Amino acid sequence: MKNPIVPTDPGVTRQVLAENADLMLVAFRFETGAEGKLHSHPHVQATYVGSGRFVFSIDGAEHDLGAGDSLIIPSQAHHGCICLEAGTLIDTFTPRRADFL
Repeated sequence: MKNPIVPTDPGVTRQVLAENADLMLVAFRFETGAEGKLHSHPHVQATYVGSGRFVFSIDGAEHDLGAGDSLIIPSQAHHGCICLEAGTLIDTFTPRRADFL
């Protein structure tokens, strides 16, 4: 069964691809100029850029990422991104984000 695509921030959608109590895999699709607002959570997050170009802010440090790049976002780090070129992020969270279900 395919999980629904859910709108999040303007120009951003989220789709849970797979999950269990220990791990969650999520696709975020961004339009050019869309923003993933600064936030934090207790989960460790790994982000892989499937396509597009993004500038991430993690605890004030900026990271310019394109297709094929990845990074780890530590638990409780304040982070967000701006999409410079429309694309998709594939994120994993451990443990899973119950708020996404």
